[in-house]
Amino acid sequence: MLEDNYRHRGLRKKLVNLLKTKGITDDLVLQAIGKVPRHLFFENAFLEHAYQDKAFPIGEGQTISQPYTVAFQTEKLEITKGLKVLEIGTGSGYQACILLELGAKVFTIEYNKVLYERTKAFLPKMGYKPYFFLGDGSKGLPSKAPFDRILVTAGAPVIPDALIEQLAEGGILVIPVGNKSKQTMVRIRKKNGILSKDEFDYFSFVPLLGDQGWNP
Repeated sequence: MLEDNYRHRGLRKKLVNLLKTKGITDDLVLQAIGKVPRHLFFENAFLEHAYQDKAFPIGEGQTISQPYTVAFQTEKLEITKGLKVLEIGTGSGYQACILLELGAKVFTIEYNKVLYERTKAFLPKMGYKPYFFLGDGSKGLPSKAPFDRILVTAGAPVIPDALIEQLAEGGILVIPVGNKSKQTMVRIRKKNGILSKDEFDYFSFVPLLGDQGWNP
């Protein structure tokens, strides 16, 4: 049974307040964090970790991202209702749920078959229904392109050309770029076919696997 009780909601409220102190200012992003029951992504034995601001292993060498990282990336995407979003790296599905809470139409692609099958089965039980795909996210999802927003939740050695090509006019791509241990958060905007780039803080993500990422 998927329980979301008064205590869980109270812990989420504390987490939202913590994220505010760390510089997250977008009220809609904070509201989404406050709505998604993050504890449901954890086994009962680890419930005390669910609303701490830290990453946590989910198996297959992957993690559920730190809430601050999820909020930071989401804020930089500037999501508005109805936007078509490609998420690369489904993982636990937590980030996809946040995007869905913001009213985005979410296409999410996962490289790891075990995680893909697990998350595809689990998220609908919570009431979240993105479009799931299994494959090499470094190549994007050309059959469904273009996308208003593209979010990469794994560290890339370079910005894959395929993602730039699949970004719609007026679109935003947010991607961590660097080596396997540390990456800079990068935001690319496409306006009149011209790209502009912003760089933000350093983060540490699991590696983006695939043809235009790191070799598995």
